[in-house]
Amino acid sequence: MTTENVQSLVLGDVEIVRLVEWSGPMVPPLDLVPESGAGVWKDNEDWLAPDHWRPDSDQAVVALQTWVLRSGGRTVVVDTGVGNGRERPGSPRFHHWQGDFPGLLARAGIRPQDVDVVVNTHIHADHVGWNTTGFDGGWEPMFPNAQYLIPAADDHYFGPANAYAKGLREDDRLIYDDSIMPVHRSGQAVLWDGAHQIDENLTLESAPGHTPGSSVLRLASGGDRAVFVGDLLHSPVQILHPSCNSCFCLDAEQAAASRRRILDRAAAERELVVPAHFGGAGAVEVRREGDGFALTRWAAYAPE
Repeated sequence: MTTENVQSLVLGDVEIVRLVEWSGPMVPPLDLVPESGAGVWKDNEDWLAPDHWRPDSDQAVVALQTWVLRSGGRTVVVDTGVGNGRERPGSPRFHHWQGDFPGLLARAGIRPQDVDVVVNTHIHADHVGWNTTGFDGGWEPMFPNAQYLIPAADDHYFGPANAYAKGLREDDRLIYDDSIMPVHRSGQAVLWDGAHQIDENLTLESAPGHTPGSSVLRLASGGDRAVFVGDLLHSPVQILHPSCNSCFCLDAEQAAASRRRILDRAAAERELVVPAHFGGAGAVEVRREGDGFALTRWAAYAPE
């Protein structure tokens, strides 16, 4: 299955469906990855452009996307995008966002009621929005029969017990109230810490730093391997220079350590690295090179 916004590939016994809600230039690259320096973008322009950087406008390219895994007879949704009609005054691009996520699900043959598991790699606006949908002026779970796996550390940090990330941003309270709290009220939220096995192919692991509960999802089936890294990576330049954090990482030192650890293992085990926001093919294999890593092979999707 390959169209512009719905693509698929198979690793072992697991089908991976990529749903791209939006992709395009978003911010200047040094705003996105401040420590990277202009030189690394210019030195790698031949492959960063146009899928990851638009040199003419000096804008980094970002994708808003969801990954759906069919594994062990179950359907697993990994991160749920921005969600429509949300109040996000601190994030103008996401404020009252209108996308066609339900339409993408339908084109992929996925009905919300057939989803068994929802994974939120972390609690940020563009990863939990379609956890819920509007109903009579309120919010209810988008996936009525799903178990929602939410990192416990993020649930605490962004939740009311910590006064919504210590009250520094109004958006954090709004995100929790419309996208996380309704899942708690429905009894569908499962909080986990450290590691959590979903099935024989899929395991969640903590990788903190971007947020306190940031996590990765590992896939191992037959001889194939992949790791869904959420926001450990926003741009391929962070593969080349893993010490470089995005502007969104809450704990810079911890985020860099998690990024290097995950990339080390991905290189050693030939895991396909699947970040939340890469444009182009969206997923890539890596190898060690010097103090960092190099990109070797982008994902190839099946024909429709």
